[in-house]
Amino acid sequence: MIRYQRTIKNSISCKGMGLHSGKAVTLTLRPAAVDAGVVFLRKDLGGVEIKASAANTSATNYATTLRRNNATVQTVEHLLAALAGLGISNVQAEIDAEEVPIMDGSAGPFIRMITEAGIQTQRKVQPVLKVTRPVFVADGDKQAAIWPAETSSISYFIDFDHPLLREQSLSYSISEESFIREVADARTFGFLRDVQALQAAGLARGGSLENAVVLDAETVLNKEGLRYRDEFVRHKVLDIIGDLSLAGMPIIGHVVARKSGHSLNSQLVAKVLQEPLNWVHVGEIPTVAPRREPLVMQPSVAI
Repeated sequence: MIRYQRTIKNSISCKGMGLHSGKAVTLTLRPAAVDAGVVFLRKDLGGVEIKASAANTSATNYATTLRRNNATVQTVEHLLAALAGLGISNVQAEIDAEEVPIMDGSAGPFIRMITEAGIQTQRKVQPVLKVTRPVFVADGDKQAAIWPAETSSISYFIDFDHPLLREQSLSYSISEESFIREVADARTFGFLRDVQALQAAGLARGGSLENAVVLDAETVLNKEGLRYRDEFVRHKVLDIIGDLSLAGMPIIGHVVARKSGHSLNSQLVAKVLQEPLNWVHVGEIPTVAPRREPLVMQPSVAI
């Protein structure tokens, strides 16, 4: 199936707080030309541009951070998941601080933001990366792999030492409709026991019950409860969709992950890209039709 590149029709802005920095930030999404990709622009640093690509991934500790020279942009995964989920190929994401706003901890606010701006189909085919042989990465009992397949899907398994998070799994077939319905509103989550240690390390300074699901030893502390019965594993699927988008194009393959996080997701993307035999481009159409040689009729030969 041929896919065309997409951008947004109009610029649109939102304000929020960085999950880890705790700083106020304004995010503005702007339309971009074909082949531009997703580019972050640090307005507070004079317009430094950082492309959302695997090559620019610099840190994956509790969030995905991109870096170009000395400029960074942190916690990009939820916005990237929203863009990938809606098939947005090209957009400029302008921010005035070092971290994308966490909003409610999911990709839902970004989905609604993009929908309000409108989606514009562009007149160029979207390259697609099709996996041709299995790729596997692991770190102890954490594992992630991608297998050749004719469609895009994710099988994700989590197993935390908590009564609500033991042995959750989700089999998910990637599409725009399923992303909005099944994944987009799943929020990031964390444990109350870890909050002090994270904040001492300079993380989670903007975290609250307004932008994360927080668990104590036995239950969920958020008064509204969960949005999905298995919201935790759904958010992990959301994260890996955002991290996989750093390949620079949609991926056709079956992703299988167990207890994977941003670090392993990043390693999987890098390992796929580093070996050309792991993938092929599909769905591309030449910009100019190939030249046809004139048909020459050969004389018939009687036998």
